Amino acid sequence: MSLIQIESASARKIASKLLEIGAIKLNYKNPFTWSSGWKSPVYCDNRLALSYPEIRTFVKESLAAVIRKNYPQAECIAGVATAGIPQGALVADALGLPFVYVRPKPKEHGMGNLIEGKIDAGKKAVLVEDLISTGGSSLKAAQAMQEAGFQVIGMVAIFTYGFEVADKSFTQANIPLVCLSDFNFLLEEAVERKYVDGDQLAYVKSWRVDPANWK
Repeated sequence: MSLIQIESASARKIASKLLEIGAIKLNYKNPFTWSSGWKSPVYCDNRLALSYPEIRTFVKESLAAVIRKNYPQAECIAGVATAGIPQGALVADALGLPFVYVRPKPKEHGMGNLIEGKIDAGKKAVLVEDLISTGGSSLKAAQAMQEAGFQVIGMVAIFTYGFEVADKSFTQANIPLVCLSDFNFLLEEAVERKYVDGDQLAYVKSWRVDPANWK
């Protein structure tokens, strides 16, 4: 059973808003190059939503609602660096909960912290991410929280590409994930807004089947 869920109440609107402000871009003629080296017709930068107060508020309230619904026992919110930090702080404020954030690696000076903020061993924590691709960096942050003594009860994110590798990784780590929207809802909105036609849609869909070897 998959531990990754999509919050249907927000999925279409989130996809629509992210397309509207250009946070999600589709380019089937000149694919983007990800940091991993993968070529992709899709690029997602949810940080743009922070510059639009109405959308920023909607994202914050949607993430907070998902946490209240799925993780009512949450005692701490943790942002995953870097894009999950502002979203996590906004959500923690909305919920009135303590906030910490997890670095990708320990700080190279000062205290050498990997987790910034007050560490309360035993506290039930929910991590906030902006985007899930393979899930590797997100689960690395969750592991760091667990090693620091937190009980990681789940994770929330704005968007997921829906890769099978992420599904397997979250299931193996036994960490449930709830996302506000995903690749399928994105394509539905892209078709409705006439960003892509039928042939272009098939081309974009083919990428997700094997993104590492897609041409």
